[in-house]
This record gives sequence, C-alpha cells and structure tokens, in this order.
Amino acid sequence: MRTERRWASRLPPTVWDSLLPALLLLNVLTMWAPAELPVAAALTVALALPLAWRRRAPLTVFGAVAAAAFVQWWAGVQLPADVALLVALYTVAANSGKRATLAAVVVAEIGAVLACLRWATDGGFLTPFVALTAMVAAAAALGRNNRTTRAYLEAARERAVAEERARITREMHDIVTHNLSVMVALADAAGYAQPSSGKAAAAMLQVAETGRQALTDMRRSLGVLRADEPDAARHPLPGIAQLESLADQMCAAGLPTELDLHGDHAQLPATAQLTVYRLVQEALTNTLKHTPAGTHAKVRIECTAETVTVDVTDTGPPTSAVTRFGNGITGMRERAAAYRGTVQAGPLPGGGWGVHTCLDLTASA
Repeated sequence: MRTERRWASRLPPTVWDSLLPALLLLNVLTMWAPAELPVAAALTVALALPLAWRRRAPLTVFGAVAAAAFVQWWAGVQLPADVALLVALYTVAANSGKRATLAAVVVAEIGAVLACLRWATDGGFLTPFVALTAMVAAAAALGRNNRTTRAYLEAARERAVAEERARITREMHDIVTHNLSVMVALADAAGYAQPSSGKAAAAMLQVAETGRQALTDMRRSLGVLRADEPDAARHPLPGIAQLESLADQMCAAGLPTELDLHGDHAQLPATAQLTVYRLVQEALTNTLKHTPAGTHAKVRIECTAETVTVDVTDTGPPTSAVTRFGNGITGMRERAAAYRGTVQAGPLPGGGWGVHTCLDLTASA
C-alpha cells in the first residue's frame, strides 16, 4: 500500500482531474441509446472535459462548464455530467477570492432555477429547487473550507520554519559568542603576559581586537533575536564608512591596504552598504590568508545613484579560485545576487589577483 501511495502521489494533478470526465463519458457510452448517443456524448465532453484543467484556471473552467450547461439546458437533455458544474464551483471556491466565489454561486443558482423550471414535474418545483440549492451551497462551503484549511496549514508551516530558524540562530549566537569571548580573553592574557615582545604583543592585541569586532558584528546581526541583547539595535551594521577601519585592521595584520572611494555613499541603503562591506572583507581576508608577506591590496569603491562597483586587487601570485576562496566565493555570489551582481575573481593581466562586482541598486526591492 505504501508503494502504491508513493506512486500515486507522483502523478500530476491533471491525471486525477481527468478521472471524473472519463467516468462520466463511460457512463454515457454504456447507458444511452445509439440514437441519442452522439448528442449526449458531445454534451458530456463539453461539460466534463474542462475539469482536467480546473486547478490551473478555475474561473475559466467554470465559465466553460457553465456555458456547456446552458447549451445542454437549451437542448433539453438531462445528463449525469451536470455534476461537473458543482465540481467546478468547488474548485473556484477553493482557489479564488470571495467575489469570484459569490459570482460562481450566483451563476450556479441561476442554473438550478432554470433546470427546475424546465424539468420539474407539475407542482414539484420546490423540492428539486431546495435540493439543488443545498448542493450548490455545499459545494461552495466545502471549497471555502478547503481554502481556509490550506491557508492555516501554510501559515503554521511558515511559523514553524521561522521558529526553527530563530532557534538555530540563537544556538549559533550562543556558541560562537562564547568561543569568541574565550579567544579574546586568552589573547588579552597572552598580550599582558609577554609585554616585552613587541611583535608578539602587537599580534595578540590585534587578535583580541579582531575578536571583539567579531563579537560586535555577531550581536548586531543575530542579537536582535535575543531578549538579553538590548544593545543590539543601537549599533548599526557595518557599511562603507567602516571600510577604513577594516583597511587599518588589514594593515595591522600584515596586509598593506589602500582604500579608494568615489561618489557619495552616505545615501546608499544600509543593506547595500553591508553587502559591499562583506564582499570587501571576504576578499581581503582571503588575500591575507593565501598570499605571502609583502603583498599589497587595493580596494576601489565607486558609488552612483543606481550602482555600486567594487574592485579588490592585490599584488600576490596567481592561484586557483578554489584555493583563494573555497566556500567563501559562494557566499560572495549569494550576497551580490541580491542586487543582480555577479562576482568575477581571477588573476589580473599584469600580475596579482582581482575581485570585481557591480551591484544594481534598482534591484534591491
């Protein structure tokens, strides 16, 4: 049974929606007299066949079925395929808004009145009219209930996903913040323990300062999800203005970095500035990790009202992109893609390595 259910779940919805038209047509082919069969079969096809596409275009399908039902009423032929109008009404109610559902109910109710006026026996109008009206109301109510249930389940699923993301974020915040705090404390202790060693003390102080910066960024980015981080919202995320401090950090770490800014960046969106900062940070960090001593880096940012161009170059030896970036290039491409940007990284013609991207600010929305 499980295998059959899995196999059935893989079938497209159109296959299932085609079963009812097939059954209705089979009923006509087997139950009607040969003389009346052509008209009955044609009307059954016109009534039932559109149901195969009812999920894709519920309003169009309902209109087609209603038109076929009117032709059937005008021809004076009663068919089991009339149930197709109720199925189409249910689909409209399950997939469309209140106005469309109300309009479909009115059309179906008009059809019920016309059918009772034409085919009800003398003095027997009320009973079939009440029965058909009940069926119309039931089809519409079931469709609306299905729509409401799906909306509720979708909202519950989105809420569960958001809660799980928040939980993971809090766990990551706690773990990373704790370990960074320990690293900063150890670096401070090592720096105070070796005050006479100038280079070692300077390196330890730089490690501690980098760790503190990482802690600050962590609280800025993730601390808003925690109730015990009240200062997270007071500090803005890093942007282009903080690139100078980033360049100073790189210089202190052994990578002389030149920063060249063009254009007014103060009016750029905060998210775009954060993207630029992270792109430059990732590129400089990889240059620091994968190039020998004596390498110089240059960061050039050009800002306009519609674009931000980022170029990070260095004088290091050429290496493969995998060696330079690893998984970091994936994160850079994801950040740039939010602004329709593509990251180009590779060796430069005159030697060294370059990273280039252009962000389209008009695509930020």
